[in-house]
Amino acid sequence: MKFSTKTIHAGQRADKATGAVVVPIYQTSTYKQDELNVHKGFEYSRTGNPTRQALEECLAALEDGRFGLAFSSGLAAEHAVLSTLKPGDHVIAAEDMYGGTYRLFEQVFKPFGLRFSYVGGSVRDFENAITAETKLFWIESPTNPLLRIADISAVSAIAHGKNIKVVVDNTFASPYFQQPLALGADLVVHSTTKYIGGHSDIVGGALIVNDEAWHDRLKFLQNAVGAIPGAFDSWLALRGLKTLSVRMKQHEENAHKIAEFLENHPSVTQVYYPGLSSDRFHLLAKQQMNGFGGMVSFKLKNGDEKSVNYFLKNLKIISLAESLGGVESLICYPAAMTHGSIPEKKRNAIGVSNDLVRLSAGIENVEDLIEDLAQSLDYFEKELR
Repeated sequence: MKFSTKTIHAGQRADKATGAVVVPIYQTSTYKQDELNVHKGFEYSRTGNPTRQALEECLAALEDGRFGLAFSSGLAAEHAVLSTLKPGDHVIAAEDMYGGTYRLFEQVFKPFGLRFSYVGGSVRDFENAITAETKLFWIESPTNPLLRIADISAVSAIAHGKNIKVVVDNTFASPYFQQPLALGADLVVHSTTKYIGGHSDIVGGALIVNDEAWHDRLKFLQNAVGAIPGAFDSWLALRGLKTLSVRMKQHEENAHKIAEFLENHPSVTQVYYPGLSSDRFHLLAKQQMNGFGGMVSFKLKNGDEKSVNYFLKNLKIISLAESLGGVESLICYPAAMTHGSIPEKKRNAIGVSNDLVRLSAGIENVEDLIEDLAQSLDYFEKELR
């Protein structure tokens, strides 16, 4: 099946009891057994639920993977991955990363003995940081919030030569634009809250993996820890997936036009969007992705928290809010919002400075979005005078 057909049919079968073509919401905590150890494949909904199973099968199919596992959030999914390691194990991560992931690394797992190194993101950066204890490479591509692109194939080749596994957070691209397993990665992470759900009405996460032993360990942790999505959230994610293809096309089209507008605006000093031919990651993104996504980050001239707030608070259509990937356009200030848990000195060194803004382009009419940005940038300019 082609991708858009998979979003509608993979893992989703007509209900045997009624013939319903939409997977039901199996809103139950437990399941009747015929006798001891004789049941219909489900015993307790923490361990397995038919609605969640349909979501997991669909996500695995979209990433061309063997196994999918759904979690209650993206961070819960990441927690499960890190829980497969032991004290003393070493993780190398690209330094431009989601602040919540950095917090999970530094404040949850580092005290338990895991070791983390943060590198620039090039193949050589990862290779030079390898130690005898290195077990994982952790990559976001595109990164949050600077939209840097990692050469997943090259990094994976280096890792596998040293018996190191590669984890790729594919949230920003979605499986529509990128399939990391096909590029050599060992495991894919998603925050299903974002493009997969697509409507800003769920919180969820997922892992997709090919290695059966690793899947079995992660499946054990999913059940033992219990950080699973409920049936309704699973159903909402499935509902969102059905329109993933059409939504992602519009997200990208809008983001590209917005990036071009911002690139030529006098109040904007830098635009981060791999779809721009001027972007330093454009050629790599073009090589390993099927498109460039719906996220745009940019820096405002003479921007700091106070002056950037002039711009943010005057937007009329675009909402100032955490998160991304919904049908509505959202904008955030990473230094104080998504990346507030990263120390200021480290944030500035990475490039997540006080003049940076991150925009999730929705699927509204792009002319309305550009007009909204233009009028608010005019307001920003006047306030700076």
